[in-house]
Amino acid sequence: MNFSWMEPKYIFAVVVLVMVICVPVGIYLERRKKKTLALRNSFGTEYDRAVLVHGSEKEAEAKLTDRKTRVENLKIRELAPTERVRFLAEWQTVESRFLDHPKGAVTEADELVSALLLARGYPVSAFDQRAEDISVDHPALMESYRSAHGIAVRTGAVQATTEELRTAMIHYRAIFDELVLVQALSVQKSAA
Repeated sequence: MNFSWMEPKYIFAVVVLVMVICVPVGIYLERRKKKTLALRNSFGTEYDRAVLVHGSEKEAEAKLTDRKTRVENLKIRELAPTERVRFLAEWQTVESRFLDHPKGAVTEADELVSALLLARGYPVSAFDQRAEDISVDHPALMESYRSAHGIAVRTGAVQATTEELRTAMIHYRAIFDELVLVQALSVQKSAA
């Protein structure tokens, strides 16, 4: 018997074998690409930060997916109108102290944002865990939040300058607005 790879049955077998291997690999790669794109769009710069921290896209994506799952299981809630009014009043008080006591005002702003997050249902935990939880719903705030918190907790010989403290207050104001005011505006628009 003469064996030849050019026989139609062998060519057909090779084509089928290649398809059996390539089609699932192609489907897997396409799903992976879509997942990466979805996480990139969802987390923004936090995606890039996670890749740097974890060393690979695959590990970062697993961690970001875990974050999403964790936050979905939390009972994050809107503020009641009375809570919103109370937090707004507290923010005005903190902001008014900045001119005379910038370091103290930044520390109070950090504490107020933490209290606001707790009231919304985010667990009280270490800053890194709190930042990860917030990044799921508010990824655009993360660079500002990390920067402001870093300035707020800086002590010793490398204390923050007045300009850095001012920057921290601006960051905290943006975070506060996102967590309180934007929510209030969406409620007002839906009522109209």
